[in-house]
Amino acid sequence: MKIFWTLVLVMVWGTTFSQATSDVATLDSTIETLYAVISGEPGSTRDWPRFKNLFAAEARLIPTRKDAAGNLTCQALTPDEYVKLFSARIATGFYERELSRTVEEYGTVIHVFSTYETKEQKAGPVTNRGINSIQLFKDKDRYYILSIFWCAESMGFTLPEKYLR
Repeated sequence: MKIFWTLVLVMVWGTTFSQATSDVATLDSTIETLYAVISGEPGSTRDWPRFKNLFAAEARLIPTRKDAAGNLTCQALTPDEYVKLFSARIATGFYERELSRTVEEYGTVIHVFSTYETKEQKAGPVTNRGINSIQLFKDKDRYYILSIFWCAESMGFTLPEKYLR
């Protein structure tokens, strides 16, 4: 029986490790995983360990916000702080998908300008759109997200047509 449970544990760990590795093996898989792990039905638990695996230890997520007086602000969050904030605020469903992407690369530096839309239901109406400015570090084995700085149309800015193609 001990051998059986050891084999089960090894298979589960191997599957998880394999997924974690494939999630960050390419730029496409890294961005696709980012959008996939934050999307889901109301009350569904997100795969936060998978989400955190996308990021470098020093990573920050930086939303653009408006304060009570209507002034634009931003606040840098660690991935753990983002998870806590996201989990407390999203009682409805939340789906985010990429509409288009502009990529600039040099050596280990990758910058992705990713246009997105959000919905509360997978087949529901669009509730917001915006740009995720994503900086990544490419080492020899994988991609690491260093930062995501974003601004949504709800902040008062209309997306230019060039970022919707």
